[in-house]
Amino acid sequence: MYTDTSVAAWRKSRFCNGASACVEVASLADGNVALRDSKAQDGPVLVFTPSEWAAFTAGVRDGEFDLTSLAATAS
Repeated sequence: MYTDTSVAAWRKSRFCNGASACVEVASLADGNVALRDSKAQDGPVLVFTPSEWAAFTAGVRDGEFDLTSLAATAS
Protein backbone atom coordinates (compact mmCIF):
# COMPACT_ATOMS: atom_id res chain seq x y z
CA MET A 1 0.00 0.00 0.00
CA TYR A 2 1.39 3.39 -0.96
CA THR A 3 -0.06 6.49 0.61
CA ASP A 4 1.15 10.02 -0.06
CA THR A 5 2.32 11.63 3.18
CA SER A 6 3.95 14.70 1.62
CA VAL A 7 1.10 17.03 2.66
CA ALA A 8 0.24 15.30 5.93
CA ALA A 9 -0.40 17.45 9.01
CA TRP A 10 1.91 15.73 11.49
CA ARG A 11 1.40 16.14 15.23
CA LYS A 12 3.12 14.91 18.36
CA SER A 13 1.45 13.54 21.45
CA ARG A 14 0.77 16.06 24.20
CA PHE A 15 2.73 13.66 26.45
CA CYS A 16 5.88 14.37 24.44
CA ASN A 17 6.50 17.62 26.37
CA GLY A 18 9.01 18.97 23.85
CA ALA A 19 11.27 15.90 23.94
CA SER A 20 13.04 15.05 20.69
CA ALA A 21 12.43 11.29 20.92
CA CYS A 22 8.74 11.17 20.04
CA VAL A 23 6.51 9.74 17.41
CA GLU A 24 4.31 11.84 15.17
CA VAL A 25 0.93 10.83 13.80
CA ALA A 26 -1.09 12.14 10.86
CA SER A 27 -4.56 11.45 9.53
CA LEU A 28 -4.28 11.01 5.77
CA ALA A 29 -6.70 12.09 3.05
CA ASP A 30 -7.49 8.47 2.16
CA GLY A 31 -8.58 7.69 5.73
CA ASN A 32 -5.38 5.91 6.74
CA VAL A 33 -3.18 6.91 9.68
CA ALA A 34 0.57 7.51 9.34
CA LEU A 35 3.20 7.25 12.07
CA ARG A 36 6.84 8.36 12.00
CA ASP A 37 9.84 9.06 14.24
CA SER A 38 10.07 12.76 15.02
CA LYS A 39 13.88 12.62 14.88
CA ALA A 40 13.86 11.18 11.33
CA GLN A 41 11.13 13.11 9.58
CA ASP A 42 12.45 12.09 6.16
CA GLY A 43 12.75 8.47 7.29
CA PRO A 44 10.31 5.59 6.96
CA VAL A 45 6.62 6.02 7.67
CA LEU A 46 4.26 3.33 8.95
CA VAL A 47 0.77 3.54 7.46
CA PHE A 48 -2.22 1.88 9.10
CA THR A 49 -5.77 1.37 7.90
CA PRO A 50 -8.42 2.74 10.26
CA SER A 51 -9.16 -0.76 11.62
CA GLU A 52 -5.45 -1.51 12.13
CA TRP A 53 -5.00 1.80 13.96
CA ALA A 54 -8.03 1.09 16.17
CA ALA A 55 -6.64 -2.35 17.06
CA PHE A 56 -3.20 -0.90 17.81
CA THR A 57 -4.47 1.91 20.02
CA ALA A 58 -6.83 -0.50 21.84
CA GLY A 59 -3.80 -2.73 22.54
CA VAL A 60 -1.88 0.25 23.90
CA ARG A 61 -4.76 1.20 26.19
CA ASP A 62 -5.08 -2.41 27.38
CA GLY A 63 -1.36 -2.63 28.24
CA GLU A 64 -0.62 -5.19 25.53
CA PHE A 65 2.67 -3.46 24.70
CA ASP A 66 3.87 -2.64 28.22
CA LEU A 67 7.47 -3.71 28.76
CA THR A 68 6.52 -6.14 31.50
CA SER A 69 3.95 -7.81 29.23
CA LEU A 70 6.48 -8.05 26.40
CA ALA A 71 9.13 -9.56 28.68
CA ALA A 72 6.67 -12.18 29.96
CA THR A 73 5.75 -13.32 26.45
CA ALA A 74 9.41 -13.48 25.33
CA SER A 75 10.36 -16.02 28.01
